Amino acid sequence: MSDIVARARALADDLLFPGAGGVDAAGAVPTAVLDALADAGLYGLTGPVAHGGLAADPGTVHAVAEALAGGDLSTAFVWLQHLTVPAMVAGSPLAEEYLSDLCAGRVRSGIALLAATRPQPVAITARREGEVFVLDGGVPWVTGWDHVDVVLVAARDDADVVHFLLVDAVAGPTLEAVQQQLVAVQASSTVELRLQGHEVPASRLVRSVPLAEWQAADPGNLRTNGSLALGLVGRCTRLADLPGLAADLTDTRARLDAAGPADLPGARAEAAALAHRAAGLLAVATGSRSVSRGHPAERLTREALFLLVFGSRPAIRAALLDRLGASRSGLGAGQDAAGR
Repeated sequence: MSDIVARARALADDLLFPGAGGVDAAGAVPTAVLDALADAGLYGLTGPVAHGGLAADPGTVHAVAEALAGGDLSTAFVWLQHLTVPAMVAGSPLAEEYLSDLCAGRVRSGIALLAATRPQPVAITARREGEVFVLDGGVPWVTGWDHVDVVLVAARDDADVVHFLLVDAVAGPTLEAVQQQLVAVQASSTVELRLQGHEVPASRLVRSVPLAEWQAADPGNLRTNGSLALGLVGRCTRLADLPGLAADLTDTRARLDAAGPADLPGARAEAAALAHRAAGLLAVATGSRSVSRGHPAERLTREALFLLVFGSRPAIRAALLDRLGASRSGLGAGQDAAGR
């Protein structure tokens, strides 16, 4: 799989990073950029070979995500959401209809999963009415709205089951997408998704699992998001002469790769804290130009802030607060500096 990692790194260095400032300023990832990722086979990274995917091992997925994040975090963020869907559709009744197009990037997908893994509050509920599921509720973060055709939605019913449904990414009377205003990766087209009596054909059911089973698997799914922070650190090391930072990057990556579910929150916290430190070091090394709007150091600093909270969990937050000195300031994991 070294060839696909090399391909991703070349795209990051030759296409994504040179255009990242323009993407950030415009507030939109160009479709042509995502087309380039699809042409390189990256939309099929997690899909089965029989349907045109690459069936990449986790290490390859992590290396590709790290490379793309070091090019342009907004683009990587949109692309990364897609990877969950081919892997989940494989083996489902929808495989023959959707999988080849998902792997090729002809059908692009987002995910609406976050709060459905929490016992309370229930983000989206589903009830079966004949040949449709009726969805109500919402989730605050669905990325890539302007670039996706379908969204994999997790919704709970009264039987404490999580249903995964492919929902068309089309706004209407029962589906509303409200643009989020973010300090970084605004170009990722991240929205709040609101559903009210929204009907989805029962034939779009990907799978259903008991809630406890889904929650138990969640800690083991935290590794890939850590690659985004590593990619930012890697870019900082290439923009400034920071040899010690490169060594820290190697150590942090190794810790993430070795971590089991119990250790992943701490390893994720370490990666996010390192990205925060790397962006700060780059800003200092760059000097006054780093506070000029549009300079790479300015953008990377905002992205490091975003990565402090992206894809977090209570355990990650507690570990990060400890790393950043919360115990010395008297700030606990249950509150922020404003006391909330």
